[in-house]
Amino acid sequence: MKRETLFLKVVVFLLAIPILAACIFLLPWLLRNASQSDWELVNFLYPVIGVMYAAVVPYFLALYQAFLLLGYIDKNTAFSQSSVKALRNIKFCAIAISVLYLASMPFFYLIGEKDDAPSVIIIGMVLTFAPVVIAAFAAVLEKLLTHAIEIKSENDLTV
Repeated sequence: MKRETLFLKVVVFLLAIPILAACIFLLPWLLRNASQSDWELVNFLYPVIGVMYAAVVPYFLALYQAFLLLGYIDKNTAFSQSSVKALRNIKFCAIAISVLYLASMPFFYLIGEKDDAPSVIIIGMVLTFAPVVIAAFAAVLEKLLTHAIEIKSENDLTV
């Protein structure tokens, strides 16, 4: 295994740990503490927590696709349709995460209004637009890889 991809595989694995820990410990703790303090807040918090749990599925799918992509790089098959497919799946997962958080933005607004904390809305916006940046980056890489594969196949035919 190459050293660079080993490092990146470890990074992908480390990206999974905090999200998994948040799903197991942080989100239930938030619900428990909110239910003890204010019942109206819990009504707004349940949809947001549900969206966070729903967004975990495409997040881990995207991490799995990134892990596969690094495996393709290890096998020297980075310039293949399977790599393009992995980038396309990462793009769709990022778009799915963004759409989920965009759908929950009214609840972020209601939580911010209820607690008088406008920073909650900013957190919701970051959670919405960060995956858009990743989707755009994956789309650019997908297009570049597609063109590189076309150029490589043309060069293979001329040799």
